[in-house]
Amino acid sequence: MPAKTTIATRKPAARRRKPVPRARIGKGLTVPKTVPLHARLGMRMAILAASQMDAHKTTVMTRKDAAILRMTHEGCPTCHGNGQLFTKDKKTGAFSGSKPCPAKPTKAKASRIKVAMAARFSPDKRTGLVGWTCPCGKKEKPRFRDAKEATKALRDHEKKHHGGKSVGGAWYGQAVDQPATEPKPVTAGEPATKADTTSSMTDEEWEAQNTPLGQKAAAARGVCFCCGGKGALYSARNSQHTITACPPCAGTGKHRAGQPVT
Repeated sequence: MPAKTTIATRKPAARRRKPVPRARIGKGLTVPKTVPLHARLGMRMAILAASQMDAHKTTVMTRKDAAILRMTHEGCPTCHGNGQLFTKDKKTGAFSGSKPCPAKPTKAKASRIKVAMAARFSPDKRTGLVGWTCPCGKKEKPRFRDAKEATKALRDHEKKHHGGKSVGGAWYGQAVDQPATEPKPVTAGEPATKADTTSSMTDEEWEAQNTPLGQKAAAARGVCFCCGGKGALYSARNSQHTITACPPCAGTGKHRAGQPVT
């Protein structure tokens, strides 16, 4: 009797689960009026502490998301290690929106311990997050993942304190600080000069290698008028032969517009 053959079942590909909203601690709870006063005060304090704890957990989770993006996009030339891009209005210069970095991450993984440390103790724990400000003086530190969430929180503030009317609040993003690049000072130095000890030419033959051209002829050929396209000047003194980079073309031998006439 032939042995039974088993067919390996193909395992379905893993799918990314949709984010499920977390249950809010103390949401929907009310303090009954039938209990004593001290009990009501205790219940109110407990509900307030629970809501603050829940808000802190949400902020820490958002910081972890930002830390993961910073670590996986470290050295990215598109977002400069920020993980997302903050867009600005060309006319006013104010922040107008945010979007994820379209570039491929530079690293595939981020250490869980490093992510937790960066989300709680790093001085850059708010980098990559978004906050909002209101003209009334209320200001929320960067703790939102994107501009959409920050705008939603700003609208909630306007609904509670300004009757639902917009009073000109705005959101702002905290990006990675870029080191300021100071321009290097341009110093006028001596042109590069080197001595030639292998030549057997006389001083006259050595200097005869210089082939200067007129301005029109040099421009027509596309070469430097001073060195004739060689990029070097030859000089000799007491059988000491030297080669100097041509100053007008900086040793390239090419013609450039506005060359000084020497």
